[in-house]
Amino acid sequence: MGNLHEECGVFGVYSGKKENLAATTYYGLFALQHRGQESCGICVNDCGVFTSYADNGIANDVFTHERLDSLGEGDMAIGHVRYGATGDKDRANAQPLVVNHVKGRLAISNNGSLINYGPLRKELELEGSIFHTTSDAEIILTVITRERLKSDSTEEAVNKAMNLLKGAYSFVLMSPSKMIAVRDEHGMKPLCYGQTSDGKYVVASESCALDIVGAKLIRELLPGEIMIFDQNGVKSIEDHCRKCDPALCVFEYIYFARPDSVIENSSVHEARVRAGSFLALENPIQADIVIGVPDSGLDAAIGYSKQSGIPYEIGFIKNRYIARTFISPGQKSREDKVKIKLNPISSVVKGKRVVLIDDSIVRGTTSERIVRLVREAGATEVHMRVTAPKFLYTCYYGTDIPSREHLIAYTHTTEEICKEIGADSVGFLSIDSVAKLAANCNCSTFCDACFTGKYPTEAPVPYESKFDKKIER
Repeated sequence: MGNLHEECGVFGVYSGKKENLAATTYYGLFALQHRGQESCGICVNDCGVFTSYADNGIANDVFTHERLDSLGEGDMAIGHVRYGATGDKDRANAQPLVVNHVKGRLAISNNGSLINYGPLRKELELEGSIFHTTSDAEIILTVITRERLKSDSTEEAVNKAMNLLKGAYSFVLMSPSKMIAVRDEHGMKPLCYGQTSDGKYVVASESCALDIVGAKLIRELLPGEIMIFDQNGVKSIEDHCRKCDPALCVFEYIYFARPDSVIENSSVHEARVRAGSFLALENPIQADIVIGVPDSGLDAAIGYSKQSGIPYEIGFIKNRYIARTFISPGQKSREDKVKIKLNPISSVVKGKRVVLIDDSIVRGTTSERIVRLVREAGATEVHMRVTAPKFLYTCYYGTDIPSREHLIAYTHTTEEICKEIGADSVGFLSIDSVAKLAANCNCSTFCDACFTGKYPTEAPVPYESKFDKKIER
């Protein structure tokens, strides 16, 4: 993977009775840690009394036993993991965010990026709102709070707020008496829910977080759906559903999600194996072994091997204590981490023609270093195969690439990319194959704008003024 910023991860649990939900949320955040390692947080709701803590770092560092105990027990809780971004590591951007207003309290954990962030923030500031973060979550929370003051219920306020929120978002919201899960009208960010054997409802960005807390997956929220969990059970509001074509981010299957997750009824692992198989059909090569770049390249390497007949081997050992390289703010930090994160197994690659499978090439710097590592370990040839098409366009929905000029495929031909990264050949997956990755998927269409330039929403508002500057999503 080459230097994309990742999604965030959200988690929520509703019990309806007082118990240790901080621990449950903590385990859920562990399962979602791959979605963000910059900061994390938990907010516990005990009959309307909110106790929260958030800080920079991963869950294991931020939440000691004492810190978890200090959150106390409650009848519901939400949590969040946030990815790192260039320039701003302010602790204030850590979520969940909590606000107090005349009708009570609200807390939110959000994943996504609003395309009208700038205009909304400017409008709210001119009305007197004061912001402490640069996050979309605070904008969403402020809009909902404004609507709540004029509405009879929190869900009514959320319903009205969605008319103003444009872009990608999946969030979990807590009021004093309810937990509310919401997905944008296009369903660009995943959000699912399930139930434990003792009756607790769990909401999470990925089903792997349900698995770790013993909840059985029920289904994904529909695009545009508002789901309310309270003492009366579960209620769904579908006023914003089916207003537009679904557009789940296809990068969930290619890279973002954990392979043991199921998204929209389709296995992420199987999608990646299928990507490798398609890649072998579209980009065949004579070679001795196939290896994958951990972690998201491993499943695809298995698929490439099965389809091509070239033996699959474990070619890298990954240091599990190093965060994903693209999450590290600053290019120098990313480069240093590549050196200590992956180590090739010389006995596997030495004297071999190697097919190297990775999920994408963005800037090319990480790919160049990985190819060099394989060559230095003794490979005679290195053929890079990528389970995504060329990354040609900026993503406005949560992937932080400032401009197309940062994308190597936008400024270089395939032959030039090959030379730049030092490979003997390079092959990318086709757009047609991307559309076929997820078998039995409930989502009929995907957002592939980073490859095609066909955005599912209206044109994003350019980030030009100080109101538009966003560091954290």
